[in-house]
Amino acid sequence: MIDRLLGRAELKARIDELEEANEHLERQLEAESDRRADAVTERQRAEERINRLEDRIEELQDRVSRAEEGRDEELSFRHAERCRGRRLESVLDRLRSLEAPREGALTAYVETEVPDSVREVLGDRSPLVRDAAPALVLADDAGVVAAALAPPLPPEPFSEWEDCFRLPDKWFRPTGRFGFGLVRSDTFAFGVYDGDELDAFEGFESDVISDHSKGGFSQGRFERRRDEQIDAHVDRVRNVLKTRDEDLDRTVLVGERTVLSRLESDVDVTATAGAGGTDRDALAAAFEEFWTTKLYGL
Repeated sequence: MIDRLLGRAELKARIDELEEANEHLERQLEAESDRRADAVTERQRAEERINRLEDRIEELQDRVSRAEEGRDEELSFRHAERCRGRRLESVLDRLRSLEAPREGALTAYVETEVPDSVREVLGDRSPLVRDAAPALVLADDAGVVAAALAPPLPPEPFSEWEDCFRLPDKWFRPTGRFGFGLVRSDTFAFGVYDGDELDAFEGFESDVISDHSKGGFSQGRFERRRDEQIDAHVDRVRNVLKTRDEDLDRTVLVGERTVLSRLESDVDVTATAGAGGTDRDALAAAFEEFWTTKLYGL
């Protein structure tokens, strides 16, 4: 009675309604979180499936190429895949665990010419090295291991026999403090990384016309205007690269080949990349793409 007179009954009823609504929203939030986690997992699985399919396509294309050139069709990679993250760590750990007698493990980085040391240990399968090159070749004198790796930051060509394989992290994984950038004709994104952690970011997009309509500019004038806009964009990129942190161990730049060729002298490493999207998203995708190692079973 008192509650009704003072309006407390309505308030209590309202509180009950709000608590019920809150519980409902919490359940929705939990369900949404589960869906997002499932979506991330599905995306990762889809990427793995895509990588496997791309590897299979490359393998089949290699067989076609061999057949067209009259080479032995049976001579093909035992296995090929792209490795990154935990998968790459697992592969490297296995290779590093090999213990061989003195001068029983060969590590060689091959750019074009296959060295005699590789030919001798691999025998009639050494032509596969030429197909994988540039690559790091790993083999032991007992024939337990025969593989090639294409690391993101390869060393200069060398060949050595030791009691284990030479596989420093700096060839395969982001280490130290370094700059990593993505450049396209109209987009630039640059990050300062400590290992795989992004510490600082800078990015911008430039107005570059992409389509030539039937009306307006002539084709020649359109191309000249586009070239001028790209020139201005490249100048902006170069200014960022020139003012970057001097304490960086190295600077890596990836992106469109035509733009990269104009900026090679401003960075330490360049590589093509097809990452799309806005500057920050594109940088993350390019970073993941670059730090991927191709593994070949010889």
